Amino acid sequence: MSVEVRSPVTGLAASLADVPDPVFSQAMVGPGVAVKPAAGPADAVAPIAGTVATLHPHAFVVASAGGTAVLVHLGIDTVQLKGEGFTLHVAKGDTVEAGQPIVTWDPSAVEGHGYSSVCPVVALDLTPESLGDLREDGQVAAGDPLFTVEGG
Repeated sequence: MSVEVRSPVTGLAASLADVPDPVFSQAMVGPGVAVKPAAGPADAVAPIAGTVATLHPHAFVVASAGGTAVLVHLGIDTVQLKGEGFTLHVAKGDTVEAGQPIVTWDPSAVEGHGYSSVCPVVALDLTPESLGDLREDGQVAAGDPLFTVEGG
């Protein structure tokens, strides 16, 4: 069984290697895809159906029933914003459907504070070989497939 991981935001898909943070660009936490979000306020949505395992204003993890956990990080170093400009729509422990709004944020405001708004979407604790159908270029809408995780 495989899990289809969908884009949490509308924007331009890119390789994780393009993320300006070695934790992500070197896949230290896991493989995945980055999305450079479109400008303006938007919802970041759940990339898979599951349980909200971790929730911060700038990042969240959704874990599937099969154990696949997907991290969505809204921008780089955005923890420094201490939640400013991020509105949460769920709580840790909530069950969510793929495409359900998790956080409303404004990538343009993040960039206005001097941070990158790029969004790593990472399958935690997996090897690159676990992923298939990677979408690393071109426009994606929130909810479009980014990659699949085998066995999740």
